[in-house]
Amino acid sequence: MKMMRSFFVTVFFLACYMSLVLSFERALVKKAIVVFNVGSNLIHGSLELTQRSPKSFVSISGVIYGLNPNMKQGFHVHESGDVRDGCNSTLSHFNPHQQNHGSPSSYHRHVGDLGNIQVDCNGTAVVNIWYTMISLSGEHSIIGRAFVIHEKEDDLGKGGNEGSLKTGNAGSRVACGIVGISS
Repeated sequence: MKMMRSFFVTVFFLACYMSLVLSFERALVKKAIVVFNVGSNLIHGSLELTQRSPKSFVSISGVIYGLNPNMKQGFHVHESGDVRDGCNSTLSHFNPHQQNHGSPSSYHRHVGDLGNIQVDCNGTAVVNIWYTMISLSGEHSIIGRAFVIHEKEDDLGKGGNEGSLKTGNAGSRVACGIVGISS
């Protein structure tokens, strides 16, 4: 009888554990989308984001049109997806660890520092990159936050002034889109 009760207790805890694991798996976001529909009327496009597991990199791919031709433009994740006042209400770069601004390859940087996107002679940026510091789930989740494109090239924190360490001197916000869960 004792052995039978022990067996049922073990099965019960195993079932609870599996239920917890399955609900956690369902809560993991593996695909997201950003549609650039706020800011300049000329800038439009979308990005698809994928992440296989919470510890893997986030792949970002897509096309953005209507940008300044033949230049690089700052590309960041900002704290908020609030666009009621356009891109200006998206707050600062996503920076939960209160670091200085830096390049995507810097160890010490904002989580939302994604560097620059390269724009071709037609004003189009084809984006196909991956990042390890952002995530679609967990502490560094960017779901509900905003991607922002800036008017100038990001100096990656190497500009030698306070603005560089805060924003990369990337200038005003010309377009943004909210990161949403994708099917």
